[in-house]
Amino acid sequence: MSDCVFCKIVNKEIPSTVVYEDERVIAFKDIEPAAPTHILVIPKRHIANIADPNLLQEGLATDLMQAIQKVTQELGLRENGFRVVVNYGRDALESVHHLHFHVIAGRSMSWPPG
Repeated sequence: MSDCVFCKIVNKEIPSTVVYEDERVIAFKDIEPAAPTHILVIPKRHIANIADPNLLQEGLATDLMQAIQKVTQELGLRENGFRVVVNYGRDALESVHHLHFHVIAGRSMSWPPG
């Protein structure tokens, strides 16, 4: 989608600090981090949100989970833990309508999160 900020990041039209990339997934630092480590993991193909049935095609959901595993391993986030968050819809404050997983770490988290 031409107006999607994450598609522009995928296409290198907007700069980002990439921490992981393969042929189907890219992970980069969030520009407004909620914690010392805040990475966004997204499919390169535009998938609107976690409810989009296209997420379940061609192993894309598996690719995204594998990317999260690689990022958390490479960044050393497993020792103290991390949180993975996906927002969907207005009540969840979804602000970019391109599926993205927030990987948040580097501080103690509270519960409930919202």
